[in-house]
Amino acid sequence: MLLSTGSLAAPDRPDPTPQPDRWTGPFGGVFHADFTVASDYGQNGISSTGNQPAVIVGLNWHSQSLLPDGPRLRFYVSALGVNTSFPEAGTGVEIDLAAGFKLGLFDRKLSIDAGYIRYFFPGFSPDFALEFGEFSLRVDYDFGPFTASGRLRYSPDTIGHAGFTWNKRGMIIVPIDFVPLPDGLKLKAYGSLGNLWVEKPDILDLPGNDYWFWQLGVVTSFWGLDLTLAYTDTNITTEGCGNTRACEGRFFASITKVF
Repeated sequence: MLLSTGSLAAPDRPDPTPQPDRWTGPFGGVFHADFTVASDYGQNGISSTGNQPAVIVGLNWHSQSLLPDGPRLRFYVSALGVNTSFPEAGTGVEIDLAAGFKLGLFDRKLSIDAGYIRYFFPGFSPDFALEFGEFSLRVDYDFGPFTASGRLRYSPDTIGHAGFTWNKRGMIIVPIDFVPLPDGLKLKAYGSLGNLWVEKPDILDLPGNDYWFWQLGVVTSFWGLDLTLAYTDTNITTEGCGNTRACEGRFFASITKVF
């Protein structure tokens, strides 16, 4: 049962380009929504759609700063829905719900995000035990020429009751603003490297307790859209991936609109 799950910021890629606050929400907060069409969807380097296209819909709400006279501290609630396809479980939908706090320091150059994510798979048989939760900590710092991002996630009992997991990932994002670009067009490159450690890899048909995954890509922003072109891969062989293509290196593309 080779399975992979998604994340609320879209798989291993930089967050979508922020848009001006438009939708006023309850308690003085603000809503945003995003819509993505992608040639593949996965997390930690493993495809969750059988290397097939995906449609991703996200919605998030965040409060105004909880510290009016201090650093910006916001509470947020997020949701994501996407089509999925697993070798044994079949096809269906993944829904991710998250809540947490995000703190901005040093003129928002430093961002700290601590929260909890719950993954649901309505329509799939409960025999696969797909539902699980993760605690997440992410730290980003904008150095100017580049932004460094570190993320750590822990699940006490991951998907399929495969035991506890530690998921570590680092990312570097570099704005490409040193070349002339048309007005309104922005370009950035990124690279990420991660490692997933799982207590009971045999349940997920993984060859060992841990594996590495990485991704290189570029994001072009224009007309309120983010276009991503990237390459992702793992160190899992085809034989160690249930004889599927879900873990092999591949190019993918996606286009995202934030509302």
